[in-house]
Amino acid sequence: MNIEKYTISELAAEFDISPSTIRFYEEKGLLVPERSQGNQRVYSQKHRGRLKLILRGKRFGATLDEIAEMIGMADADVSEVEQIDKSLFYISKKYDEIQIHKNEIKLFEKDLLALKEKLIHRKKELSE
Repeated sequence: MNIEKYTISELAAEFDISPSTIRFYEEKGLLVPERSQGNQRVYSQKHRGRLKLILRGKRFGATLDEIAEMIGMADADVSEVEQIDKSLFYISKKYDEIQIHKNEIKLFEKDLLALKEKLIHRKKELSE
């Protein structure tokens, strides 16, 4: 069985983030790497997967606390059903937020177009 191991520099390069970002996620308890005999951080495929989930959550606007609830703390024993339930909760919440933003953008677009038409009309009046 081939188990890949990664250094902090390798993971940082792969995900285009700084090693300090990974260390920050460790401080928050989201990642707990193994240590080599020389006390160097060693990351497994599981750590790589967790980091990918953390970064995806951040990209979609989740806070680190929300991400921790969805994927569980690295040292916590959370059941998969609990993780799924929490993820579904945050997905629904984020979806509702997006719908609100979409409606606000539609209203803003409508207001901008109305203002544009008024200004074009007024400019025509002034030119005549």
